[in-house]
Amino acid sequence: MKLIFRKHAIIRMFERGITDQDIRSVLASGEVIAHYPNDTPYSSQLVLGWVNGNPIHVLTATADDDEIIVITAYQPSPSLWENDFKRKRP
Repeated sequence: MKLIFRKHAIIRMFERGITDQDIRSVLASGEVIAHYPNDTPYSSQLVLGWVNGNPIHVLTATADDDEIIVITAYQPSPSLWENDFKRKRP
C-alpha cells in the first residue's frame, strides 16, 4: 500500500502531533466508520483507529488499488462525537 499525504494532511498532522507511523497504524488496524462515495475526484472514507489509547480519525481517498491518499487526520473531540467515536453527537 502506497500512502500519498496531501499538503493539508501534513500540516494538520504536524499541528496535532500525529505521525506518519500513527497514520499507518490506524489504516492497518482501524475501522471504516463512514463512506463518502460522492466525494470528488475520488470517493473517501473516515477511518477510526487507536494509538496509545487515543482515538484518531483519518480521512482517506483511494486513487487506485495501490494508492491511498491521506486527506487529513485528527483526534476527535469527545464533545462532538459519541463515546465510541464512531458517530457524531446529534
